[in-house]
Amino acid sequence: MDCFSKSTGTLNQKGVPGSALIYQGIWITVLILLRTRRVSGLVRLVMGTLYSDLLDYVVFSALLFYVLTIAGFLLCGESGQTRDRPYKAPGYPFIPLLYIVAATAIMFVLLLYQTQTAGRGLVIVLIGVRYI
Repeated sequence: MDCFSKSTGTLNQKGVPGSALIYQGIWITVLILLRTRRVSGLVRLVMGTLYSDLLDYVVFSALLFYVLTIAGFLLCGESGQTRDRPYKAPGYPFIPLLYIVAATAIMFVLLLYQTQTAGRGLVIVLIGVRYI
């Protein structure tokens, strides 16, 4: 396993982790091609698509990080620091607050109606938080 993690962390001539991108591409292709089918109470993997499940994982996780990023942006603006910011939000603070409310509502709806997939996305994020 150490050889795998060492190769994925190595940058190529372009300055990107090329082998990690190849492994990620192979893994996502496998996940997209697989789907589950329940036959006589048994779950078996068959060729198909899990794209909507993958989308639920990613959308929930991405929205979570977008909300945290915009909340950080708001906190920096409210910290009273007078230094010049490289980015100004239009309609500040109302538009960013509206985005946080809307994205949080979408996350709750995903957790309510797509509990299995959005919940797995949350678990994956929480596992990552554990290792920070």
